[in-house]
Amino acid sequence: MPELQRLDAGHAPAVLAFELANRAYFAASISDRGDEYFDRFADRHRAMLAEQEAGAGAYYVLVADDGSVLGRFNLYRIEDGAADLGYRVARHAAGRGVATAAVRELCRLAAARHGLRAVRAATARENAASRRVLIKAGFVPAGPADPADLGGKPGTRYRRDLAPAGSDVGGGQ
Repeated sequence: MPELQRLDAGHAPAVLAFELANRAYFAASISDRGDEYFDRFADRHRAMLAEQEAGAGAYYVLVADDGSVLGRFNLYRIEDGAADLGYRVARHAAGRGVATAAVRELCRLAAARHGLRAVRAATARENAASRRVLIKAGFVPAGPADPADLGGKPGTRYRRDLAPAGSDVGGGQ
């Protein structure tokens, strides 16, 4: 059973393998990270861990039983009780409900562990799979997205208000 784990230094090799193995798949629907991302991966990984330690982000990986990474689920721009959500799932795991389950779990953690009251996300109009994940995970449309956030593509912003920690009410759960 895949497990959502908070990113740590030990995840670096599996995360890099995940990103490299799925690079072309991701580039078909979202902006490519570019060669520099891969050339400077170790530096970027350390920077994310420092951001996480400072409370500016909360980064998670979905880890399979064999230790491989099936997906990345990130809360970033954490401020004023809200954060932006970004996620990506390996091609071989897509279409199986893995992303929806992990986003739901991340929303639970956002409230319980990080004290957040809301999570925002944006997806390009042409990314139907991502839209379905957000809606199934309890997000509602909140207006147009800034194309600059979506590689120049038009899209929609979504929002999910979170139930306070310990509450059993809340969107989509």
